[in-house]
Amino acid sequence: MAATNRPETLDPALLRPGRFDRRIPVQLPDLAGREAMLKVHAAKVKTEPDIDYHAIARATSGTSGADLANIVNEAALCAVRLGRTTVSQEDLQESVEVVIAGHQRKNAVLTDKEKRIVAYHEVGHALVAARQTDSAPVAKITIVPRTSGALGYTMQVETDEHYLMSKEELQNKIATLTGGRAAAEAPA
Repeated sequence: MAATNRPETLDPALLRPGRFDRRIPVQLPDLAGREAMLKVHAAKVKTEPDIDYHAIARATSGTSGADLANIVNEAALCAVRLGRTTVSQEDLQESVEVVIAGHQRKNAVLTDKEKRIVAYHEVGHALVAARQTDSAPVAKITIVPRTSGALGYTMQVETDEHYLMSKEELQNKIATLTGGRAAAEAPA
């Protein structure tokens, strides 16, 4: 028995007939699956009683079970760093951001001009997203630099699970993505 996330990197000798008789592809979890997985991983840590796992599952579309375990572990580390013995909703939300965008780079020093440009850029994304009819609502805007290299980001969280994207939704997504650049280039 074996498992891999990257079958294209396996040695061809492993894939010859008779080595592994059956292949079972495992898809990424849907909303209900992510919520259930979060609860399983969170059972291993002390959490506050009012955790909304559904909200965290909505914000983690496209993540794997390993990503979800990492989110819970990051939340536990966050709580410990803050001197608490239980994981809160805020810890989980911050850990989603850590897994998606990286840790905060608090030592990154931006000039006032750079901060203004990043702020315009992120607000541009948010304003265009807000004006779209089929766009996910904006959940958070930040200009705190992250270790992923992002100087800020605008987080949109879908209200429900989508498997297909219409032409209009794709156009809205492109408009939202380019709205940041357009706003940052506009004269201040």
